[in-house]
Amino acid sequence: MQSGSGPAPAERTFIETQRRAQIVAAAIDTIAELGYARASLGRIAARIGISRGLISYHFAGKDELMSEVVREVLEEGRAYMTRRILAHSTGPEMLRAYIESNLAYLREHPSGAFAIVEIARNGVTAVGQPRFSSYDVDDAVRALAHLLSGFQDAGQFRADFDPRAIAIAIRGAIDAASRRLISDPQFDIDSYAREIVRVFEVATGVAGPAGG
Repeated sequence: MQSGSGPAPAERTFIETQRRAQIVAAAIDTIAELGYARASLGRIAARIGISRGLISYHFAGKDELMSEVVREVLEEGRAYMTRRILAHSTGPEMLRAYIESNLAYLREHPSGAFAIVEIARNGVTAVGQPRFSSYDVDDAVRALAHLLSGFQDAGQFRADFDPRAIAIAIRGAIDAASRRLISDPQFDIDSYAREIVRVFEVATGVAGPAGG
């Protein structure tokens, strides 16, 4: 067993797996409350009443713990969204489901979503390289641009927009909502979702400028 990173996944007991999940959840809540920079292993441990050494048994350090936070939140988010998006078959329906499911996930899991934004913003080395290889900020943009391009080629979206530019704009609007959820208690994400859907329906030619 490698020191500092806990047992290999196949060797973990139920209790060890539960403890890791507890630590990840505490890390998410600590980042949401204090921000990435102040979310030390000591503060994360104190939140759930364990020693920092116990975190070090399961994770080699903060970077490994943050990578696990990213992995778990992204996997949960993808599963939540995928079944909602794939319930539809046309471009306009899938675009609406993509935006609505993203924002619904943020509404239901604001701390996890904010943690991802904080980790992405802070997870770079001094020379600008990503510290957390499990999180590629362009992955979501590429996947969405591919979806838009495919339905554009099929004639379901207008032909004269840049799929990557629209994908970047959609992801930016979604990421902005995750930050707003934490900082603004008056933020109505359901109203925001309706407006963002309308904006990008017009942008992709699903609806005219008047919304219909």
